[in-house]
Amino acid sequence: MKPESPQPEASGGLAEFARQSSLYQEFLAEREEILRHKWLESERLGYDIGFERALLDWIRRHREKWRAARRAQAAGTPPSSPTATPPSS
Repeated sequence: MKPESPQPEASGGLAEFARQSSLYQEFLAEREEILRHKWLESERLGYDIGFERALLDWIRRHREKWRAARRAQAAGTPPSSPTATPPSS
């Protein structure tokens, strides 16, 4: 008996679901930011810090602000800057 191979329409359906899934898109965007952080920190330190260290460092230092900026962007409002002060008149 031959093992069944995945049907093209079934695998295409999964790919389409992944492409349209907002949760999956958010995961991919976060992963890209972590990889960017890994690259920047590795360049700064002069050696590869590894994904796990970059992940933990990024979560601790940047995740909250990054998510707030993403939410503000999705809502169409500019992200607030805690260091920005309004001009005095």
